Amino acid sequence: MKKEKILISSCLLGENVKYDGGNNDITQEPFIQKLLKEDLLVGICPEVEGGLPTPRIPVEIINNKAINQAGEDKTLFFKEGAKKALALCEEHHIKYAILKFRSPSCGSNVIYDGTFSHTFRQGDGITAKVLKEHGIEVFSEKELDKLEKILAN
Repeated sequence: MKKEKILISSCLLGENVKYDGGNNDITQEPFIQKLLKEDLLVGICPEVEGGLPTPRIPVEIINNKAINQAGEDKTLFFKEGAKKALALCEEHHIKYAILKFRSPSCGSNVIYDGTFSHTFRQGDGITAKVLKEHGIEVFSEKELDKLEKILAN
């Protein structure tokens, strides 16, 4: 397996950084355990790094802006977090990221639709979009098998 650092959403590492103060821990996945053991994961929560508190009001992408459920525009925080995620990727020469499925910052290919009704649409979160624009391949935690195959070659 290639020994390259991989960016990962902190919530997937069990850190309590989700909007509701919880996490989406996947550290029991054998592939993730292997990457942790080899010290190949670099964690970040773009929303927290961008300056948002935990817990926080849920945010969805509406007309390319990060709007919370109270109607407040939080786009600048999301853009700042994306900038910091990209800087980490550049610092560690990262080519791959494992980011939280459907998140307004980390979602790749599928995100919440902006109605706060647990409905989805095609699209990328703000950080996922920035990383992709800079040539970083983004995978969700639902696509670990794809990344594992790439790294095995």
